[in-house]
Amino acid sequence: MSQQPPSTLSRDAGTSTATLGDQRDTRLTGLLTYLLIGTYFGIVLVQSEVVSWFRIQEMFRFQSFHMYGIIGSAIVVAALSVALIKRFDIRDIHGEPISIKEKEWVRGYSQLIGGTIFGLGWALLGACPGPLYALIGSGVTVMVVALLSAIGGAWAYGHLRPKLPH
Repeated sequence: MSQQPPSTLSRDAGTSTATLGDQRDTRLTGLLTYLLIGTYFGIVLVQSEVVSWFRIQEMFRFQSFHMYGIIGSAIVVAALSVALIKRFDIRDIHGEPISIKEKEWVRGYSQLIGGTIFGLGWALLGACPGPLYALIGSGVTVMVVALLSAIGGAWAYGHLRPKLPH
């Protein structure tokens, strides 16, 4: 028996179109929620000057603690969050257990080379890939070039990944 998409199965089983409409409404509400949270996060990034080219340059020149403080506090919050998730067996919104797989450290230079390339790109561009949307949204339209370059780099990696040593 061939596998059919869930929406086809539910329609064939006599599910009303109202139920399918409810599913679309729920999905649209979820997407809108993510859009609002992302917009808020972008505003926080811009207001805290995390996306400022000058702040990033100060960090790489060791002239200011601003960025190190923000990155350090993010690491502490993330570490505490992961520890709490593991200790109290916290579940996601659907009731499924959250599992965080252990990452194997591979001997070699791949992490060092990858981190160096990422750091050089960050230092030269003056922007991390994450806040590119916030920069574009705040009017730094030249970052469209950086966004397209990041997308191109991700595509190139995906295309070349089978040929690269892992």
